Amino acid sequence: MTLTETPMQRERAMTIYEKSKPGRRAAVLPDAGVPEAPLAELIPAHLLREQAPNLPEIAEPEIVRHYNKLSRRNFDLDSGFYPLGSCTMKHNPRLNERVAALPGHARLHPAQDPRRAQGALELMWLLQESLSEICGLPHVSLQPSAGSHGELAGLLLTRAYHADRGEERTKVLAPDTSHGTNPASVTMAGYEVVKVATNERGGVEMDDLRAKIDEDPDQVACLMLTNPNTLGLFDENIAEIASLIHAAGGTLYYDGANLNAVMGQSRPGDMGFDIVHVNLHKSFSQPHGGGGPGAGPIAVSDRIEPFLPRPQVVRREADNGHGLSFDLDHERPKSIGRLRGFQGNFGVFVRSYAYILSLGADGLAEASETAVLNANYLKARLADGRAGERLPIAFDRHCMHEFVLSGKPMKKELGLATLDLAKRLLDFGFHPPTVYFPLLVDEALMVEPTETETKESLDAFAAAIEQILEEAEGDPEIAKQAPYTTPVRRLDEVKATRHPVVRQPLQPPPPTGR
Repeated sequence: MTLTETPMQRERAMTIYEKSKPGRRAAVLPDAGVPEAPLAELIPAHLLREQAPNLPEIAEPEIVRHYNKLSRRNFDLDSGFYPLGSCTMKHNPRLNERVAALPGHARLHPAQDPRRAQGALELMWLLQESLSEICGLPHVSLQPSAGSHGELAGLLLTRAYHADRGEERTKVLAPDTSHGTNPASVTMAGYEVVKVATNERGGVEMDDLRAKIDEDPDQVACLMLTNPNTLGLFDENIAEIASLIHAAGGTLYYDGANLNAVMGQSRPGDMGFDIVHVNLHKSFSQPHGGGGPGAGPIAVSDRIEPFLPRPQVVRREADNGHGLSFDLDHERPKSIGRLRGFQGNFGVFVRSYAYILSLGADGLAEASETAVLNANYLKARLADGRAGERLPIAFDRHCMHEFVLSGKPMKKELGLATLDLAKRLLDFGFHPPTVYFPLLVDEALMVEPTETETKESLDAFAAAIEQILEEAEGDPEIAKQAPYTTPVRRLDEVKATRHPVVRQPLQPPPPTGR
């Protein structure tokens, strides 16, 4: 393993604006052959800019090289194993990309009249029906744009449900293993977060849950839970948990970030959940990372359905007697209203529905089986050798799609922090697992191999962990200074936090003469 500086490290990354040179063009449009009308005649005055936009001026080859180089500065799933726990960074079939790129899908305008977008609405309705079956709940809205957006939607639905019953509840329960977005969403929805402890088996501590409910049952609005949880463990008491929450009059919300472990095997609705969000950009093959796009549809029970966002995609008998038609239903008097403009990220819906159709019910079930098999295989591999001693399993029982290691012994005996191990893994061609989460595990590493990785990839990852630990026994400074081979070396995170650079200075645009 070479520790020398790479060419890309020596080359300073530049923005497209820094490469700009006045007068350069990627293309020159031919004369349109018609008289040119003044902009003021084509665009209302209040929509016109006061000055021309400051756009980069650059030749086409330089544009291609610039973005190609930028893409190679980032780690990506197409070039390496990406075991980012709770993110389900699995391979996204190219078939789904081709389907989403079909002109009828890619070029459909979001403001198109529903009468002229019947194919798109039918696809959305069929996706709703598919997610309804997968989640075990009868109603679905596709509006939320992400998992966190789905969480907020679920809490707003909970608030509307209680308000409709004349109740004003104030507390939302959430386990101390919950995703960080859960308490953030609770606060945004105007509720108070109440943490529930984890027991020695990695599930909800039932005595603590009962105590938190009994403190003030009339104030419990909801329990937010993911099952399996972020420790990768299926809660053995889920039926009793659902019973306790419902007896107190609350709703049960399912954080669907970990649905990849159970789709086709068990359904949240059958467990007793009232509201489920689904990360299409995790379990259903929509690529994610880099800020999106994503989608976090919500599936709900009958008692929550009246409050779903509007408009809702519906199927109706055509007025002219020629079969079925699809429409957007805006007449929902109890609705929480719109969650976003238009109907969502349609390309995400296309990819996800193509994924569901290509796998079918048996394929989805097999995907979950393989995800769980891969996680348990890798967990067993890492229980041997140095990893078993320095990185023990935090809750050592049969896991689902992911598991959590503790780097506490590694830090104590080798002086190596979890972050050091994560940075060194990059030199071996692997993206690190999620680190320092869940917070209740000291020096945590959360590993999710997904179903799309081969045994050879898992073996290579385990061997890399072993090699890094062996290396650290001789010289821990190697890992502490890592990575060495990536385009960017280790950053000064304290300085980045205290003095962030969030804007690139731009030169003023050249005068346009108008």
